[in-house]
Amino acid sequence: MSSLPETYAQRVQNFVGNATAQALLQVMERKKTNLCVSVDLTLKQEVLSVVEKVGPFVCLIKTHIDIIQDFDQELIEKLQSLQERFDFLIFEDRKFADIGNTVKLQYSSGIYKIAEWAHITNAHPIPGDGIISGLKEIGKPLGRGLLILAEMSSAGNLATSSYTDAAVAMARRNRDFVIGFISMRKLIVNCKSGETDEEKETGKEDFIYMTPGVGLNEFGDKLGQRYRTPREVILNCQSDIIIVGRGIYASGRDVAAEAKLYKEAGWNAYLERLQL
Repeated sequence: MSSLPETYAQRVQNFVGNATAQALLQVMERKKTNLCVSVDLTLKQEVLSVVEKVGPFVCLIKTHIDIIQDFDQELIEKLQSLQERFDFLIFEDRKFADIGNTVKLQYSSGIYKIAEWAHITNAHPIPGDGIISGLKEIGKPLGRGLLILAEMSSAGNLATSSYTDAAVAMARRNRDFVIGFISMRKLIVNCKSGETDEEKETGKEDFIYMTPGVGLNEFGDKLGQRYRTPREVILNCQSDIIIVGRGIYASGRDVAAEAKLYKEAGWNAYLERLQL
């Protein structure tokens, strides 16, 4: 077995059980980007404007759909149109955290109907495996993917040590639906080889790691957010995708130019990692 890291393209075969994970890795390879832009804006037109500007540079757009004051179905339709035009996936950062039956309804129903349009969503592990079971019941038939919140980037957060270990164990038990983690680093060093009969059904054990709190120039904010550079996250911490928000579209910034800078920084760090 080669000691060189696998490329995003090579890792597609590790996710035979999940079409969304495969599609994401293929987009990353095709567009040569590991950038996810977090569009944390509260008006529909602001959201769409940023998405249109960053679309050429991203593999993933992250939304917080419940903060949008003038939400309507047209927003979803326009997001989907931009997704097709610019070739990216949509990640709704819902952070589900309730019992299985409740999250099923939150995921599939209400005014947002997240499962209908978001390729990826995420959940806290604190309710136990039932939260994954509930979300899986809705999302798996649609080919969706779930991220587990194993670590966070804010100062003083409680997602550490045994909490993170439990999140990893839950993900390993649900690889047909859980595609990865929100974390500050790669969490699993010794993955299973995929050589047993059971492992062959889902491929070699692999997870996609997405890391928030990334900035080229910022180091933190007054609400406890901490920032690290794309190179530190992708090369040193072995994460796969950088999540960037205000560093790209804060007031006065050239949104497209900033997105291009982050795209290039993240991808160059990935290319450097492949040479280790």
